[in-house]
Amino acid sequence: MDFSFNDDQQALIGLADQILTEKATHESLRAIERAGTVRFDADLWSALGEAGLIGVAVPEEFGGSGMGFLEVAAIVEKVGKTVAPVPYLETTVFGVLPIVAHGTTKQKQALLPKLGTGELIVTAALLENLREPAEPGLVARADGDEFVLDGSKIAVRAGQLADKLLVPAKTDGGVTVFLVDRLAAGVVVQELETTTRQPEADLVFSGVRVSAGDVLGTVDGGAAIVSELVLLGNAALCAYAVGICEEALAMTAEYTKTRKQFDQPIAMFQAVGHRMADAYIDTEAVRLTARQAAWRIGAGLPSEAAVAIAKYYASAGGDRIVHAAQHLHGGVGVDRDYPLHRFFLAARHLQLSLGGETRQLQNLGRLLAREGYA
Repeated sequence: MDFSFNDDQQALIGLADQILTEKATHESLRAIERAGTVRFDADLWSALGEAGLIGVAVPEEFGGSGMGFLEVAAIVEKVGKTVAPVPYLETTVFGVLPIVAHGTTKQKQALLPKLGTGELIVTAALLENLREPAEPGLVARADGDEFVLDGSKIAVRAGQLADKLLVPAKTDGGVTVFLVDRLAAGVVVQELETTTRQPEADLVFSGVRVSAGDVLGTVDGGAAIVSELVLLGNAALCAYAVGICEEALAMTAEYTKTRKQFDQPIAMFQAVGHRMADAYIDTEAVRLTARQAAWRIGAGLPSEAAVAIAKYYASAGGDRIVHAAQHLHGGVGVDRDYPLHRFFLAARHLQLSLGGETRQLQNLGRLLAREGYA
């Protein structure tokens, strides 16, 4: 396996890094936070669309770059590095990729060009209380050439921003994934208040009518699509963790070089050096496992074990990294006028989204017991 990027990939990643670093500044993020509105930077989103970065996985015939998940994950890393307030992960991973893989020609023609420019935002409504995503309780009842949806979804990322939603529902023959307009009659959006101000919403579907033309893939064949979305989403969250950890570590390294006690930088103290070294090792582990998972997915190889391992390191290692960063910054780290708090909160939110390290080890253990290790 070779995790190095070719010249085209490096140029793409460099462009993403440049735009996000220039526009997702501490000052711009603070202005959005103080405004008390949804954490979304429309100008930055437009800039990413104009640069072709949202359409990186859109086929060339629909105006994109025709790349794949590896490139998407690399850009997600840069979004994590800046904790940028844009629904990049949601639109590319839960929108572009499944429509490219499973959409009809009509769906691709209608949606992919607009997704690639950022004109449309798409997310997936996967979660329900006490249910696995591939076994939804939300029901879709056939009614002539339409389906009627009733039920609810929770903690939908960018649920209040999305124009369209991928919604798995239980049908008579199995599971079907529908493309639903967020503004459709019967869709109720209940915005959630999160510690990171990450846009999330609970959604209620009450008699929502969807045409047969808005089925993604085949009727009753949606369970495999849902499992694919969960795998891609988890791998993308691990890539996001790479950016968070890298930036928290870099910020802490710079701070400990300039913060002095007893007339010398605190980086010279042995205890500080050991803590930074441990955080560096954890960061490399988060990066390596996330890149391996993204590479295997991009190469079309079995990826479930790789994603499970990456989730463990993103959750456990990421938690240790941001705690070390917070500790070594002292009181400065909790100052809202200093940017570190965003990375700490983002890492904690990510850990909750992934399920925590104990759950990851349990899932990995079940996977190994079922399939062995190759």
